[in-house]
Order: sequence, then C-alpha cells, then structure tokens
Amino acid sequence: MIAVTGAAGMIGSNIVWELNRRGREDLVVVDISPTDQGNANLEPLDYERYLDKDAFLNWLANDPAAARISTVYHLGACSSTTETNAEFLDSNNFFYTRDLCRICLEKGIRFINASSAATYGDGEQGYEDDESRIDELKPLNLYAKSKQDFDLWARDEGVLDRIVCLKYFNVYGPNEWHKGDMRSMVCKGFEQIEAEGMVRLFASDRPEYPDGGQQRDFVYVKDAVDMTLWFDEHREANGIFNIGTGEANDWNRLMMAIFTALDKIPVIEYVPMPEHLKGKYQYHTEAAMQKLRAAGYTKPVTVLEDAVADYVRNHLAPGRHLSA
Repeated sequence: MIAVTGAAGMIGSNIVWELNRRGREDLVVVDISPTDQGNANLEPLDYERYLDKDAFLNWLANDPAAARISTVYHLGACSSTTETNAEFLDSNNFFYTRDLCRICLEKGIRFINASSAATYGDGEQGYEDDESRIDELKPLNLYAKSKQDFDLWARDEGVLDRIVCLKYFNVYGPNEWHKGDMRSMVCKGFEQIEAEGMVRLFASDRPEYPDGGQQRDFVYVKDAVDMTLWFDEHREANGIFNIGTGEANDWNRLMMAIFTALDKIPVIEYVPMPEHLKGKYQYHTEAAMQKLRAAGYTKPVTVLEDAVADYVRNHLAPGRHLSA
C-alpha cells in the first residue's frame, strides 16, 4: 500500500490521481477532517482508506494493518507563506514531519517528504540542492523556516541517505481552488481575466527588474508529480532534490500564456508592491536540476505555454477536478 498525506491538497490529490492512472487503488489518503472543502479534490478519486492526520501517526506506528504500507508521500503541511504563528508551523510542519519520518525509518517504509524552494530565501546563496550548504540558506518567512528546520534535522540526524526531501518550486495546476490566496497566479489570473478582461501584477520596486519581470521557476503539477513518483521507483536516490523546470520565467510570460489559452487580447495592470512583502519577495527563482538529472530522471518538462493551455482549457475553464 501507499500512503499520501496532504492528500486533499493540490500536489497530494494529483499524486493520488496519477497513482490511480497507473492502476493503484490500494491507497491510504491522509489529511485533516473529512469535511474540509479540500476533500472535493478526493471525491472523484479511488482509494482504500481515509485517515485524519493525527490518527494516521498512531495507525502507522501501532496497527498491524499498517504493515502493508511500503511508501509514504508526505505532502501535508501548513503552506501559507504569510502565517505568523511560529508554534503552529513548528507543530504542523516540523514536529509532525519528524515523528512521521522516525516511524517510517523504524519500519523500513520509503519516506518521500515535501520541502520547499522557499527555503532558498532571496536566492543570494543560489538554488543548488546541496545538503552540505543547508546552513547557508536564509528563509524569508516562518513557513520556509519550518521546512528548513526539518531539512537541517534530517541532515544532523544522518538520515538523508535513507529519505528524500523534495524542494518544490512554483507549482501550479488542477485542484488548487481550495487554497484561497495561496492559489497560483495561473488560477487567480484566469479568474481575473474571465471577470474583468484584464489581470493585475505587482510592479517592480527593484530597478534591475521591469514591472511583471520578476521571475519564477513555474512547474506544472503533472511534471512535479512525475518527478515525485520517480523516487519510489528509484530507491537508490536519496537526499535533497529540487523539483522544478530549471528555467526562470517572468510573470508577464505566464500571463500571456493564459490570454493565449483563452484567445483573449492581453491587458495587464501593474499595482504597487505591498509594504508587507517588501524585503520578503523573491525576485528570481530557478531550480538547479543537475542533481535530479544525474540521479537518472530523464523525462522532459512540459513547455510553459503548453502546460498553461492544458490547465486553463481542460480544468479551469470547465471547473473540472481530476477524476479517476
């Protein structure tokens, strides 16, 4: 069996969907209360059992039925980059992950954990997924720090040669409606364009970047999932790995892809950078992908315009969740 935590979320539900596509229904899906709105992502999918995240730890550690679990994909976390409750983040993102990791190691279960590219901070130290340089990174928010804390713990405990920590860059794609303000700009931009015929982007407050020229490594969730599942098929690959495209694209190109997918004339308005984001806003991210490629992952990523077109036309426009 395979367990997926954060299964009602975007990446988690996409993993469940792809496993269903590959013929797997022997799945334990884990998240918060089954009444949470995010579970709309799971309703069309096939799985064997649903467990609350806290009940899952006890079940995995003590129930004989859990002996069937061979792999845990741990996507569950508070992913809000604006969350200010450090104790809440520590509990959800660090201590829970640490405890789950310990159980998996004790029982010989493959543990594949979601870290985050947010740990790279403003990028001054680069975007190399090098375990020896974790200490040099300077996260810009408490969410990123909580992810960094687990990466450091795993290194200091000497377990990075037995687990996988994946640093996801800017993931976008189906099943993210429940994320509210944390939805991708493809989702939010699509809604703005449909409602108003235009889209708003942050103006730049750094002279080296034009308005809308701030850059991200935008990775389609279907590509991110393919990379993630690869690590269960290749258990010799362990440590910290980036999940991205290896290409930085600006917001203007991303928005143009949405307008093109909708066959609409582009209209972009630039609004001032909010004060609370100044000094905490990433102007450039670009995943170093050499480590993953050297480990043996060879599949090319989807071209940005093609990925956005698939998302917009097959999911956003029809309001369609992924289904088995």
